[in-house]
Amino acid sequence: MSRRYQAGILGVGFNPLQAPNAPTSVTATAGVGSASVAFTAPANVGGSAISSYRVLANPGGVGATTASSPVTFSGLTESTTYTFSVAAVNSYGFSPYSAAATTTTVTPIEDIFSTYLYTGTGSALTITNGMNLSGQGGLVWIKGRTNLPGGTATLHLLTDTNRGAGYTLQSQSIAAQFLNSSVISSFTSSGFSIGTEGHVNTTGINYVSWTFRKAPNFFDVVTYAGNGVSGRAVPHNLGIAPGCIIAKSTNSGDNWVVYHRSLSTPTNAGLYLNTTNATESYPFFPTAPDATNFYGGGGGYYNNSGGTDYVAYLFAHIPGSDGTIQCGSFTTDGSGYSGNVELGWEPQWVLIKNADATSSWLLVDNMRGWINNGVDTSDDKNLRPNATDAEATNAIGFPYATGFNAGYRGTAGQKWIYIAIRRGPMRTPTLGTSVFSPTKQTTTGYTQITGINFAPDFVFQKAPSEGSDQWNAVDKLRGPAASLTFNSQDPEAINAEYYLGGWLNNGVKMGTSSSGQFNFYNPNSLFFFQRAPGFMDVVCYNGGTGAVNHSLGVAPEMVIHKRRNSSGDWTVIYPTSPSETRYVVLNSTAASAAWGSNSLTATTINNIGSGGETYVAYLFASASGVSKVGTYTGNGSSQTINCAFTTGARFVLIKRTNSTGDWYVWDTARGIVAGNDPYLALNTTAAEVTSDDSVDTDSTGFIVNQVAASNVNVNAATYIFLAIA
Repeated sequence: MSRRYQAGILGVGFNPLQAPNAPTSVTATAGVGSASVAFTAPANVGGSAISSYRVLANPGGVGATTASSPVTFSGLTESTTYTFSVAAVNSYGFSPYSAAATTTTVTPIEDIFSTYLYTGTGSALTITNGMNLSGQGGLVWIKGRTNLPGGTATLHLLTDTNRGAGYTLQSQSIAAQFLNSSVISSFTSSGFSIGTEGHVNTTGINYVSWTFRKAPNFFDVVTYAGNGVSGRAVPHNLGIAPGCIIAKSTNSGDNWVVYHRSLSTPTNAGLYLNTTNATESYPFFPTAPDATNFYGGGGGYYNNSGGTDYVAYLFAHIPGSDGTIQCGSFTTDGSGYSGNVELGWEPQWVLIKNADATSSWLLVDNMRGWINNGVDTSDDKNLRPNATDAEATNAIGFPYATGFNAGYRGTAGQKWIYIAIRRGPMRTPTLGTSVFSPTKQTTTGYTQITGINFAPDFVFQKAPSEGSDQWNAVDKLRGPAASLTFNSQDPEAINAEYYLGGWLNNGVKMGTSSSGQFNFYNPNSLFFFQRAPGFMDVVCYNGGTGAVNHSLGVAPEMVIHKRRNSSGDWTVIYPTSPSETRYVVLNSTAASAAWGSNSLTATTINNIGSGGETYVAYLFASASGVSKVGTYTGNGSSQTINCAFTTGARFVLIKRTNSTGDWYVWDTARGIVAGNDPYLALNTTAAEVTSDDSVDTDSTGFIVNQVAASNVNVNAATYIFLAIA
């Protein structure tokens, strides 16, 4: 016999008088398709000790049992509001459920924000950036990175779905909106279309577009008609109190006013987006905004009556490591530097402004170039929303795994505000083609490579037929012109002519030379990677600073370190047990050696460096169906290495660890087939070998064959490998 009480079926011994009280202080923190629920045990545990807790999620009535706080729910629907209640369980029964905590699961940043670079053609263009603007709504902001022919500066043009395609404002101007369908001609389910207006589509001019899609906990667009009533409530759909509001009258010539939560008195102060002014003391937003409304001022304070219309762009503020956006501030130190600004994640887009003194607004993003050299160097591409200037290259600090540094900002002790948007993707990939692409170029002199299925973060190159050509590795975090060579100890070389010239959303631009390292050789093998949770990450760090944070989200299984500013080996660290690691040298054939204790975690890696030195690390892990980092022992003949793939490996890297051996590379662009397969070695400049059959295809991964030329399956020998589907 049993009976039901609140959360489940209870046995004969159920006694509500001796059941525990409900847990208290329940909180829910959203993740991508997940939520972490924390709670405090009840003071009154009833007639016996608490044995477990039952957590209930709605909608769906999904339950989870845990022995203690917190508990993580996975498999939830993205962008959905859930409530979570907790009951305590002892031998006498269940407590009542606690008061519910509510949170909205995170919409991955790759679905709601895009920096998209394009070159004007003079003809209508469709920009496909994955943003569902026609269905969800949002804002598109476009700026030319260079001046137009003749030296005419381009405008900052902002068009949103509330006002409609063609209705455009300028962030650097007080001017009312104008109607021109040749700017944004339409919004689509995967981006937007532009017409032939020169400020967004002049032949040969490079442009940047930033798209903000409406989403709870991220961004909203609100239009409203002024009524002159101070404190007037204006509803919004952000779901939380905005961290920043940027508002403009659309049919009159007024400044762009900015509310920011970090201003000293945000309800009696504001900034102007279109000027360099310090904080103005006016009651633009006389009451602090909340989760459902913001509150306009009276007449003259962005709520004028008499037919004045307004648009407001609302930016959320989500502190902690699970959000996508933060609106905060930093104060310069005694030398005028920002210091590190901790966010809990690496940003891809940051807008900053000095709130205490006259200064321009500065906008950086990682697609145009925001470089981590470990110091504040003048290599960051920036635009000024308050001016029509072409893109400048200055020192604007650098991003890192858990935040950013804005570098030297001038006067000491001054407050700077910021809006920061998280780098993506946030989802763990499920297809290798979404994060890795091997290519074989068979022409020369090209100015760009496109057709890659993603925006690359890391590219390396080797001319397979050349016996003296080095391996060149470039990544977005170090910058397109900064190369390291896998096969040597050489320090980082910077050359905008011979390496890469920039990043594209589906490829890369070449350097300024038509005979550069990446576009001179025929054939030329290039390997493209995108950073993604569970698959691959890139970290730049300064030596001697303790553990190094990363964004892989899981403990890496292979970490490739290289000192950048001076000569040194490439050190490859891999775990051999939960407590130990070993290492091999990428630019050497040497066997592995003991490294020490295993300090590779889901958030940090070893700092192998010395103070005053700068380093880069490439992190790899096994992502189901996408990549596999592993080991095997040779059998002297042939064996299948099962990586749990379904369509076989497109890239295989193998190194013998118990004795000397090269770092062999196979890929499908050059050929992984049933017969002979060409291979290269990362540790040497040697041309590819095409005369043996060391590996074969298998749908689950790959097959290794013992061939004397490569020795990748010597009986009883041990090997490490990286395979990508």
